[in-house]
Amino acid sequence: MFQKKDADDVNKTDRMLAIVIELQRKGVLRAEDLAAKFETSVRTIYRDIQALSEAGVPVAGAPGVGYSLMDGYFLPPVSFTSEEAVALLIGADFVNMRLDAEYGAKARSAQEKIEAILPENVFEETERIRSTIRLLNEHGTKTRGQEKETFEQLRQAVLRKRKVRFGYSKKWPEPDGDRYSVRMVHPYGLVFSQGVWMLVAFCELRQDIRHFRLSRMSELVVLEESFNIVPGFSFQDHRSVDDRNVTVRMWVDHAIADRVQESDNFYMESFELGEEGGLATFRVRRVEDLLPWTLGWGAAVRVLEPESLRAQVREEIQKMLEHY
Repeated sequence: MFQKKDADDVNKTDRMLAIVIELQRKGVLRAEDLAAKFETSVRTIYRDIQALSEAGVPVAGAPGVGYSLMDGYFLPPVSFTSEEAVALLIGADFVNMRLDAEYGAKARSAQEKIEAILPENVFEETERIRSTIRLLNEHGTKTRGQEKETFEQLRQAVLRKRKVRFGYSKKWPEPDGDRYSVRMVHPYGLVFSQGVWMLVAFCELRQDIRHFRLSRMSELVVLEESFNIVPGFSFQDHRSVDDRNVTVRMWVDHAIADRVQESDNFYMESFELGEEGGLATFRVRRVEDLLPWTLGWGAAVRVLEPESLRAQVREEIQKMLEHY
């Protein structure tokens, strides 16, 4: 009985603290919103709000509007568990590794502040857990440095709503045969996906929203000319159009089936493993997207369809034979 009461008290305390944090974040919330957030009843929320008020937290309530904190109230510093501290510190490591120098410095400063407020026992446990986790950057420092510089310029352009101009090299040539073009774009935001940074922007050349890899940009210039975001566009809700309409199927020898499955190819839709091998299914924009990857596995991978990719593999192998 006593153990259950203690657990209930802890849960209530945690919930009340979470309610204050949520009000501090969101501004105004109804009791129904809080009840849904914390998976409890509205009556329980009423009791929690009353308890917070009696404890001196200035919670204001307006009928039909919701609860809010009085202006000027800030939650005192909160304590972290070792797991929470590890999550924050590793997150700061990621920011330092993947974002620009300014955010890298802010991340290191945040790490120092977090470490400074941790009790000794929590700090020691945090260090023990953190020592078992590493973030590795497999890319060369030169390339990484260039991309970080590009990231910093684009981040500033996004915040200031300034147009940017850059040279862009595409993986495959345009219909006119040119792989390189100069783009003038309105930068909306930056996305980290599949291990690479991309810019989401309105392209004046294509008169549409496009995605651009930072690693393929060159001669980037931030202009003084400002822009307005396309009406109705939401960066957080935006999803790129999936135009991968070509299906590719390959048979994979059993000896390398596990390695192919673990390769985490961006275009792989499914992998069915059998006793003698595996059937890999891909969706691509053009069969050329898979040509280098396919050749890299040698004779252990066999293209079943489409015939156009089979023909390209044969053609490439013939060219290789002529060199040897």
